[in-house]
Amino acid sequence: MKNAIKLTLIIILVASLLIAAAPRQTPEQPVKLIFIHHSTGENWLTDGYGDLGRTLGENNYFVSDTNYGWGPIGIGDRTDIPNWIEWFASDETPTYMNALFNEGGQNSSYTRSLFDPGGENEIIMFKSCFPNSDLYGNPNDPPGDYEDITVSGAKYVYNTILQYFATRPDKLFIAITAPPLSDSTNAVNARAFNNWLVNDWLAGYEGSNVVVFDFYDVLTGPSGGDTLYYPSDDDHPSAEGSRVAAEAFVPQLNDAYNWWQAGDTSAPPVSEPDPAEETESPPEPSAPPPASTSSLIDNFEGGNPANTYGWEAYKEDTGNNQIFCTPSGEIVKNGQSAMKIDYAIELYSWATCDLTYENLQNWSESSGLSFYVYAAQENTFFNVDLFLENEDYVYEVSLDSHAEWTQIHIPWADFKRVEWEENGGSPFTKSDQIIGIAFGFSTPEGIEEAPSGTIYIDDLALGQASAESAAPNLVSEIDPEPEENIPNETPAEEEPSSNPLPCVGGLVLPLGLGGLAFSQKKKK
Repeated sequence: MKNAIKLTLIIILVASLLIAAAPRQTPEQPVKLIFIHHSTGENWLTDGYGDLGRTLGENNYFVSDTNYGWGPIGIGDRTDIPNWIEWFASDETPTYMNALFNEGGQNSSYTRSLFDPGGENEIIMFKSCFPNSDLYGNPNDPPGDYEDITVSGAKYVYNTILQYFATRPDKLFIAITAPPLSDSTNAVNARAFNNWLVNDWLAGYEGSNVVVFDFYDVLTGPSGGDTLYYPSDDDHPSAEGSRVAAEAFVPQLNDAYNWWQAGDTSAPPVSEPDPAEETESPPEPSAPPPASTSSLIDNFEGGNPANTYGWEAYKEDTGNNQIFCTPSGEIVKNGQSAMKIDYAIELYSWATCDLTYENLQNWSESSGLSFYVYAAQENTFFNVDLFLENEDYVYEVSLDSHAEWTQIHIPWADFKRVEWEENGGSPFTKSDQIIGIAFGFSTPEGIEEAPSGTIYIDDLALGQASAESAAPNLVSEIDPEPEENIPNETPAEEEPSSNPLPCVGGLVLPLGLGGLAFSQKKKK
């Protein structure tokens, strides 16, 4: 009887022998894994259906996932075989991978009992859905020269993206074959293509960081047919089939992980810059030095700040709002990375990057917040928010300068209570009761243009600021005579969150919208 599951780890004969001998051992420490998928993958992860998410957690994998609507330029909507070129072999690949490697959210319903260990996702799983088993052409067609839903086009795609995988030996990429259809019209082609992935695709590949899991083969049943053996009321695999696949996948994942760890998992060397391009490069980090360890909140060099849930992106649950809060080495003030915030907010809507603590913070020995900001565009508006358990405070930033680092000091008294709460406009005085902070984006009153852009934040710290030290291009929310016409923005109400602690957020909106009822914040 043909093996119900085939995980291809074809590099050289010696490596194959090592795999056969390797114990199916779970990682000793939690390993971050992310899964790119749509509905079949969601079912596979979901508790009570495929149970894959919970099972992976029980084996020391901290699981996150993408789904429809995720990512820069909505890339999460596109997971057909031809779309892998855009993900892994396009001009946008650095942007997508930066977001993917740093994504820590859930887009499906599965139990996560592990704490986030910090750092980037190490394992990248990606899968197309069952329509991608409707491949045209002929079973033995060779790789073509462009991407499409044919045997030759699909081979072209996987050969192309393999070139990117070779540059990232520090990541383990797991290609999941598309599940089968109930319709047998092109089933022979699907079987032939998946056999090629399993047996031929990696035959000449010299790395240990790419494997194939034959999801298609599992779901065609123990007798190895070419159509869906575990049907539901449509072409989505049933709960039984999804659980069978989960049971088969996890031990083979352990094999793949251990084998990869035994090989070279180092990051690729950094290319030397082209001298002709150096004049166009962002400015190099310079003095003053970063904040001291004792006052530092986050320098964005990896991992979540202590006793926090990490930075999380939230947005109003309407329209096409986008926001991404990810560590990036593109432009930094000090160290190796800063927090890059990409945002594209619909007119009169909102989005935030929040950092929530597990318990109340006493910051009363400092006199304010300090950070560096770099705006990629002119006329940048954003808010800095402080959250108590039942109170919200806000400080407005208007940044005229761009393409340069600006140091910001905000004294505690310059944060003002949001207008719709009791004592609205009163200065902040409870620096021993802070539960969270955020950077918020919305449409300033009087501006009829949807806000979008990119900023970088570095060395967020507790500062020793005074009222006189605030940067001249910053205008406090209740400044009676601001130097520029920067209207007030007010946060919206939020519904209770399912977080263990209140997930108060910077719902920064124009004052004219303050009387509306707003939806609960939604993660990216």
